[in-house]
Amino acid sequence: MEERASSEPGAAEVLPQHEFDRRSLRAHLKEHLPGFEAEPEAELVVTQYRSGQSNPTFYLQKGFQEYVLRKKPPGPLLPKAHQIDREFKVQKALFSIGFPVPKPLLYCSNASVIGTEFYVMEHVKGRIFRDFTIPGVSPAERSAIYVAMIETLAQLHSLNVHSLQLEGYGIGAGYCKRQVSTWTKQYQAAAHQDIPAMNQLSNWLMKNLPDNDNEENLIHGDFKLDNIVFHPTQSRVIAVLDWELSTIGHPLSDLAHLSVFYFWPRTVPFLNQSSHFQEDIGIPSMEELISIYSRCRGITPILPNWNFFLALSYFKMAGILQGVYSRYLLGNNVSENSFLFASVVQPLAETGLQLSKRTLRTAPPHGDTTQQLFAQSKRGQEVLSQVKHFMKQHILPAEKEVIEFYAQNENSENKWEKPLVIDKLKEMAKAEGLWNLFLPAISGLKQVDYALIAEETGKCFFAPDVFNCQAPGAGNPKCKIAIVLGRTENTSASRHKQHSMILVPMSTPGVEVIRPLSVFGYMDHLHGGHFEIHFNQVRVPASNLILGEGRGFDIAQGRLGPGRIHHCMRIVGLAERALQIMCTRATQRVAFKKKLYSHEVVAHWIAESRIAIEEIRLLTLRAAHKIDTLGSSGAKKEIAMIKVAAPRAACKIVDRAIQVCGGAGVSQDYPLANMYALTRTLRLADGPDEVHLSAIAALELGDQARSLRAKV
Repeated sequence: MEERASSEPGAAEVLPQHEFDRRSLRAHLKEHLPGFEAEPEAELVVTQYRSGQSNPTFYLQKGFQEYVLRKKPPGPLLPKAHQIDREFKVQKALFSIGFPVPKPLLYCSNASVIGTEFYVMEHVKGRIFRDFTIPGVSPAERSAIYVAMIETLAQLHSLNVHSLQLEGYGIGAGYCKRQVSTWTKQYQAAAHQDIPAMNQLSNWLMKNLPDNDNEENLIHGDFKLDNIVFHPTQSRVIAVLDWELSTIGHPLSDLAHLSVFYFWPRTVPFLNQSSHFQEDIGIPSMEELISIYSRCRGITPILPNWNFFLALSYFKMAGILQGVYSRYLLGNNVSENSFLFASVVQPLAETGLQLSKRTLRTAPPHGDTTQQLFAQSKRGQEVLSQVKHFMKQHILPAEKEVIEFYAQNENSENKWEKPLVIDKLKEMAKAEGLWNLFLPAISGLKQVDYALIAEETGKCFFAPDVFNCQAPGAGNPKCKIAIVLGRTENTSASRHKQHSMILVPMSTPGVEVIRPLSVFGYMDHLHGGHFEIHFNQVRVPASNLILGEGRGFDIAQGRLGPGRIHHCMRIVGLAERALQIMCTRATQRVAFKKKLYSHEVVAHWIAESRIAIEEIRLLTLRAAHKIDTLGSSGAKKEIAMIKVAAPRAACKIVDRAIQVCGGAGVSQDYPLANMYALTRTLRLADGPDEVHLSAIAALELGDQARSLRAKV
């Protein structure tokens, strides 16, 4: 048999562990496959597709004829896995009614021919997109490809199982329970280490099975973009491949499997992918795909138990990849990158656990957000909705308990500890995926998205800590290593090159913690407080310098990144909370025989406060938008402006709220005193107003000068 390079994309020489007797195959096909010997002198060329992770798949070429062969992997296999006879059966049934699948040609159960069972089907010429972002096509075509894919899935789920004569192909009712049980056993049989998240997810799935676990539809089991062949030039599905996991079961399992990339953990690379999911490139949102699917099937887009099916999909994927890695250890893997999956199982299981605890919207939101001045992404809308719900249900009700904890422990040894309720809230937030939202690379949020989320968390002083979104620079009295910013005496260097950052272990001789410092009487126990520390002839190795001498300013600015306006974002929420308190008090309290809001001065305070909040919100969003589009350097003026405007406005609003509340406003019965301390301090801590004003003036003068020169 001839061995030469294949012109088929994705196919290469056969892996050594999957070699078989090609002469025996040719003899069998000559006898049983009509037309195979149309060119008797033509050589049979065999190459192997490298993209799959399960049943080895081969490209056969004999003269002008092209075929695809699928076979079982060699060696010991997991029970009920790799049943290629089922693949052949379902493709034959689907092809007979015109559903887009390759034409099945021949099935061979005689393992003596090439060592395992196999079947042969027609080769379908078209496009297979391995990268779900589909690089190289326009956004319009990308969108059309996704629509064609979801319409094909809806078509599959609309087929009548009985008319396909596939009775007995699967048990049907009770599918979800069987899936959890099957994949639990498959994982346990292949596991090479104990992963608690897999066990926890398995238990949760078994305890939260859908009530409607009785639907009987033909499902694919692995329906995704790279298992579909599209027309060479049109956005049309011409073949659905890889029916190994097909059965009779619940159709939402297919839909959820197709949707997993929307939630893919950013710490785990997608195989064959150039990037994670991103909006604005033509890929429909999950809600839009569900809407199209539901319309095609004639069902409601509000899908029950959606979080269950997403969690089940991640559980299955984790189990499958564990099996792939197990075959790698046994030496009968299909793909060369199978060894990578050892580290993927745990994060997938953890993502499944997070999804199990979330309430997810499946119907598109009402209204068109594209016309908004600073539009949120779909992801931003979803996370903001979750944060609002979490704040209302869990954080705000715990505020009194947290305040009382710090009041009771102010002079005790536990004053630097956190109340247990905060740790509990942190666990809940992390389980819901509301964690590290301020990091775009992890959360997938734009700065405009995060600005609105940070506004919500600004309504409670400990909320950012719950979501692990404290602004950069938060302290910690238990820290073991200090990052010290010091000025180097170098008059020849520019002022931005005279500072260095160096790591100093707190145990180093000469480091002396003198005392904690209060801010307006508050010790700020929650985030670690502020300390006076003396460094007396402290010496550490020169290697402790970060990036080298004179790089301190660069590091400080770079580390802040978009975090430079986190305080401003939260201040908007704080101002909203203060106005809410002001209005509530004004409608309850009577002075001089009429409610406080009836006094014109109080009414004007309320009105002025609303105007100020809308102004600083718009300026905050403009700064966030410019960071998103131009980067921090392109938003220098807006960043400086909001750092002046937000604390100033919030200070006035909080002051008015205190005045309306009277003596109670400065007591522990209200959070207003703490709010005032925070906002007033920000006019120093986030850079003195005067420094920002000077920067704004310099930038404005520069802009005006450039404008004048342009006119001249």
